[in-house]
Amino acid sequence: MSDERDAILDSVRYLRNVRPIDPDEIREYVPDRPHPGVVTQTIRESAVELGLKEREDGRFVPAPEGPLDAIVEQVAAFPERYARILEDLLVGEFGAGWPEGESGKRLRSRIRSVKESYLEGADVTYDRETALAYAVYHLPDYYAVGQYALEPLLADDRLPAQLRVLDVGAGVGGPALGLLDLVCEAGGIVDYHAVEPSDAADVLSEVLDETGRNAHTTVHRERAQDFEPDDTFDLIVFSNVLDELDSPATVLRKYADALEPDGSILALSPADKRTATGLRTTERAVEDTYTIYAPTVRLWPGETPAGACWSFDRRPDLAMPPFQERLDDACDDADHDDGEFENADVQYAYSILRSDGATAIEYTPDGSRVSKMADADGYVTDRIDVVGIKLSPDLRSGPDANPLFLVSDGSERTDHFAVLTRESTLNRDLVASQYGDLLSFENVLALWNDDEEAYNLVVDAETVVDSVAVP
Repeated sequence: MSDERDAILDSVRYLRNVRPIDPDEIREYVPDRPHPGVVTQTIRESAVELGLKEREDGRFVPAPEGPLDAIVEQVAAFPERYARILEDLLVGEFGAGWPEGESGKRLRSRIRSVKESYLEGADVTYDRETALAYAVYHLPDYYAVGQYALEPLLADDRLPAQLRVLDVGAGVGGPALGLLDLVCEAGGIVDYHAVEPSDAADVLSEVLDETGRNAHTTVHRERAQDFEPDDTFDLIVFSNVLDELDSPATVLRKYADALEPDGSILALSPADKRTATGLRTTERAVEDTYTIYAPTVRLWPGETPAGACWSFDRRPDLAMPPFQERLDDACDDADHDDGEFENADVQYAYSILRSDGATAIEYTPDGSRVSKMADADGYVTDRIDVVGIKLSPDLRSGPDANPLFLVSDGSERTDHFAVLTRESTLNRDLVASQYGDLLSFENVLALWNDDEEAYNLVVDAETVVDSVAVP
């Protein structure tokens, strides 16, 4: 460290708890009186270490300590400043008419190819063109997911206001942007490190430059399997990457030493059946290393579920991003369906893992009062009392079908679905409750559904469903 840098930081440390740090004032304490811009940049580079937050007026103040005080609001639209960056990249690559002609055809072809590869479980190689196509289609919805998926941790004060994040397989950065905006807008600071070896890192670097002044970002161009963290993190994110790895459980275990003792791992996947159920398979494979914090909490001690558990959350649609509309409107393929390249849906599967034994729902069922889903063979055709976590939105097959929800107590050998055949004031909580809520079912009819090879918990007028408040 240079003498000038030492002098700047020594002055900052001296004044840190006295008054807001003004770069113009700090330069007066440095022998060579460096330019205020140099002073500002020097402080920014050490802001995380010093625990400083930069205000809009350019002064620095101590960042808040303790848990982050943030609430996730409904994400209505993808922020315009990031949309401008993406469109600038597209114009730079293809020209102002990027949605039209050959460039539009190539982008649409890449989007189709990526979608097909995901559904089939095939590998995707992210060259620059593929990364841009992926960003057009997925950056907006994953931005929203990056905020919604943090709700369980924020609700329990599990994220510090001075947050250190490692994003493994960061891609083009959708969840990262959502996360960074949420933390910075709540007054926190973030030391964010992305691990991304592909050309998607070029897109990621561009959009990260548009994040707030209290988001301190670094991109590491390495593979998840090869990267060796030299520090520990409060939050480690694996976004839509585990299903692309040959041994996702091995990679998750590898990063256990990089997690703070009270830190969390957030694993995200698309909501389709292959990737969402694959996430649950990986989750179960690492229970020797981590505790499942949310949403699939194991309520019964010593039990682990064995059902397929196609579990995902669904949130309100975003406003349609203009760049998606332009790409879709320009398509003149004979087999094109309107809206094929528009993606405002927000659906995702997630798993939060911790190493301290904590869970989002601290609740142990009373075995003398309620049945365990693992014992389903013994109670089928009976009316029973049972508790379970709501693990899906309404899955009904059509407007005239009965509302249907996946539920779990963490012991089931086969999936259980709550089917609402007659709504009443006594069972209204089944529909009104949120994804991840704990529910109590009294006098529910247990039946075997041969078509789906699953158990149905039939909620009728005789059934009482209540949300269970947990500490």
